[in-house]
Amino acid sequence: MAQRRMLNLTTAQEKALTQLRDQTQQEYVRERCAALLKIGQGYSPHWVALHGLLKPRDPDTVYSRLDIYETEGIAGLQAHQQGGHRRGYL
Repeated sequence: MAQRRMLNLTTAQEKALTQLRDQTQQEYVRERCAALLKIGQGYSPHWVALHGLLKPRDPDTVYSRLDIYETEGIAGLQAHQQGGHRRGYL
C-alpha cells in the first residue's frame, strides 16, 4: 500500500506561506500556498486537489507542487509558472 504524503510545517513556514498567499498578486502562487497550507493541516494532497481548492485540479499537479516546495521552498513556488509555451497564431 502506498504511503500517505504529509507536510509538517514549522510555525515560521506556515507564517511565510500564509503571508505569501495573502499578499502576492500572482494567482497561481496564492493557490499553491493555499494547497500546501491545507496539506500541512493534515489533508491528503489528493483530497486537496479534488475538494480543497477553488477549482478541482489534477492530483498529480498538487503532488508535483508539494515536491517542488520540499526541494526548493517558497522560491520554487514562485519560479515555476504554470502552463506551457504559448504559440502565437497569425
